[in-house]
Amino acid sequence: MSRVLIVGAGLTGSVCACLLRRELPNKFKIVVWDKSRGAGGRMSTSRSPTDPVCTVDLGAQYITATPYYARIHHSFYEELLGQGILTPLASSVEGMMSKEEGLKNYVTPKGVSSIVKHYLKESGAEVFFDRHVTHVYKRGASWEVWRKDGEPEHFDAVVLTMPVPQILQLQGNVGSLMASPQREQLESVSYSSRYALGLFFAPHTHISTPWAAKYVANSPCIRFIAIDDRKRSTESPACGPSMVVHTSVPFGVQHLEEEKEQVQPLIMEELHRLLPDLPQPASIKCHKWRYSQVTRSVAECPGQMTLLSEPLLVCGGDGFTHSNFDGCIESALKLLEVLKSSL
Repeated sequence: MSRVLIVGAGLTGSVCACLLRRELPNKFKIVVWDKSRGAGGRMSTSRSPTDPVCTVDLGAQYITATPYYARIHHSFYEELLGQGILTPLASSVEGMMSKEEGLKNYVTPKGVSSIVKHYLKESGAEVFFDRHVTHVYKRGASWEVWRKDGEPEHFDAVVLTMPVPQILQLQGNVGSLMASPQREQLESVSYSSRYALGLFFAPHTHISTPWAAKYVANSPCIRFIAIDDRKRSTESPACGPSMVVHTSVPFGVQHLEEEKEQVQPLIMEELHRLLPDLPQPASIKCHKWRYSQVTRSVAECPGQMTLLSEPLLVCGGDGFTHSNFDGCIESALKLLEVLKSSL
């Protein structure tokens, strides 16, 4: 049985694994590796260190479906809504800009990573975390994939769904197999950078704001704040509230190479200026998103890039489409087409 390795347990990788299992059941052994400690990628949900029921979304905050994508990705939305993984956004988001008519916004009651976990479960894949891929070598009709602190393994096909700069950093003979125009296209992809804070509060703490989430227009540091359980309509007296704070991109770029321990106090100082009555959190988590959102994708948004057909080495992710839920779905569908025609 062919072994297919998907590198990256984010939305594109998880949907690709799920579609591969559904379309071609029992034909492949699907393996997913991710360098992080859990599933989600930029759809990351973090738990309170003292109460695992209390969570906060550090990455994507809500999902917006345009009329076009609500139609062409209808089956994906229906599946997630039918299982209660997605629910309509019912709370107020101050400063939200509607770019077109007919937009629908959704939230995830169990955290945004629940979408990724759903697709990984459906895929039946063997999923391994703390597996940081470093080298990829072509060995005859297969790929030899090396990771930090582990033995290399062989696969018949490899799908790379991590951010494009991390694809370019891979060692081995991937670079020599890449055509010059492909390398130029990959090098042209760019991302924004920002920090995210997750704040966890003790039970029965009240955060007094008229909104569940807010886009901040008058701060050089903070761009978005959400009382996360209120945003998701999951407030409970048994669990303290949680809050997420996203910095602006200029602030993220300015402090990108600094340690999180240096940056966190700067964000907290500005947060207290904006919300002077904010209660003291029980714990805080600071996360640096070096690759937050795609600002320039591969030209013409092909959804995937095949680096070698035999054995198959293919790249995908929002760097090949656009940086949102539907962009990842689009890429996963393109990856599926390539896998079906090649294996």
